[in-house]
Amino acid sequence: MSDHDFVSGSKPIPIDRGEGPYLYSDDTAYLDAGASYACTPLGHSHPAVVEAVVDQVGELTFVDSSYPVRSREDAYAALVASTPAALDAAWFCNSGTEANEAALKFARSATGESTIVAATRSFHGRTMGSLAATWKDAYKEPFEPLAGDVEFVPYGESEALADAVDGGIAAVILEPIQGEGGINVPPAGYLESARELADEVGAALVLDEVQTGMGRTGSMWACQNVGVTPDVLTTAKGLGNGLPVGAIAVREWVAEGAGSHNATFSGGPVVSAAVDATISTLLEEGWPAHAAEVGDYLMAELEAALGGAVREVRGEGLLVGIELKRGANRVARELAIDHRVLALPAGRTVLRLLPPLVIERAEADRIVTALADVLGGTGS
Repeated sequence: MSDHDFVSGSKPIPIDRGEGPYLYSDDTAYLDAGASYACTPLGHSHPAVVEAVVDQVGELTFVDSSYPVRSREDAYAALVASTPAALDAAWFCNSGTEANEAALKFARSATGESTIVAATRSFHGRTMGSLAATWKDAYKEPFEPLAGDVEFVPYGESEALADAVDGGIAAVILEPIQGEGGINVPPAGYLESARELADEVGAALVLDEVQTGMGRTGSMWACQNVGVTPDVLTTAKGLGNGLPVGAIAVREWVAEGAGSHNATFSGGPVVSAAVDATISTLLEEGWPAHAAEVGDYLMAELEAALGGAVREVRGEGLLVGIELKRGANRVARELAIDHRVLALPAGRTVLRLLPPLVIERAEADRIVTALADVLGGTGS
């Protein structure tokens, strides 16, 4: 067993290169319907990102964030401009879990309170603070005791959230749509209720858009679909179109009370160049709207083709979950081996589709055809 196998597991398909929505093993093309957990919204090796990164490496590979650097300033400006208007400060880090870790720290410092309210079936990362706000015991038990004072409430239930949000709350942290927990879409009004409850007690509303952001759900950020602006928005995964970077955008009151926090590689020049190119290209070329259109088509075709072979198709834009009647890992393997379509599990029985936003209807049709063959669809 290699070190890589020990740390993260491995798939029996060596990948040599990628282009657009495809990954290649030698000369075999695989349709990447998972985008490595939503990390490449523009597809693989997008020319705009490649050019920006290559140019930046040639000029300046790294200098710490105490020195002003043009690519970092451009990336900050692009990120802040892409978020809801009230989020006017930002900070870069290296990953989604680090972004969530910082968000919880900032909320505790800015409010002077300690309790974090999180949701069942949540996933916010694997560092000690983010892990404490993650629901699944299997992720947490080997590392306990974790950071304390975290209370969990059922996801999507406004009344339960209201019962939990009272005095002494530093933050309510939620995913606008849960990813790892099974592509769970909350009922209408849930995020709006969370916003109101946080306001009532002076808590920070933290929305974890690590997986839902970067145009995936049809708007640049999923919170924009329901008109809710958080106090802290966290992002990563697709932010650098495959380069390791995370970020948080915050309201002024959180920024002013955030306390001391930093990271050596925060906003490195190369990843900043990738961030600026990724955000600019997504917005200038209209990929969020494209994700909404193709996502609606994909879900409608899945429902028609699979019918009673699955329990449910759910999601928003190109964040799609299929509730299966058998194990998701086995289905993902059959899709990869038999149809050269790469998908991801989200729990034991949910298959997760997170393709690059640049897929067209032809790729959506290929996903539907492959799933119908593997699952024995009952639709027309």
